[in-house]
Amino acid sequence: MTETRYKPDGYRSVQPYLIVTGAAELMSFAVAAFDAEVIEHHLTPTGTVQHGALRIGDSIVEFADGNAQWPMAPAALHLYVPDCDAVFARAVAAGGTVVYEVTDHEYGERSGGVKDPCGNSWFIATLTS
Repeated sequence: MTETRYKPDGYRSVQPYLIVTGAAELMSFAVAAFDAEVIEHHLTPTGTVQHGALRIGDSIVEFADGNAQWPMAPAALHLYVPDCDAVFARAVAAGGTVVYEVTDHEYGERSGGVKDPCGNSWFIATLTS
C-alpha cells in the first residue's frame, strides 16, 4: 500500500511558525546564532519575507514577515544543543538580548534565555542528567 505524501520531507507533524517584523533579520540571527540552514526564502513583490524555513539541528522553524492579515506574534522556543554555553554566547554575539544567564536547573538541564531581534524568546538548553 502506497502512503500519500502529506508533508514535505524532513518536516515534523507540528512546526513552529514565527510571524515577525524583520524576518530577514530573524533569518540572519538564526544562521549566526544557531548555525541554521536556510531551506526556503520567498519574498513578496515589496521585498518582505512571504515564507521561509530554517533547519536548526533536526528541526525546522518556518517564518514570515507579519502584515495586516497576519500580525506579528512573538513566540518562545526551547532549543536543545550539545553545548548551551557556547550557543548562548553566539546568540548574544548575533544580537540576542539576555533574558536570563545560563544556569543549572534542578530539573536536570543547564539553560539560558535570549530574545532575538524580532522579540522571540529562545531558551537554549543542554541536559545535565
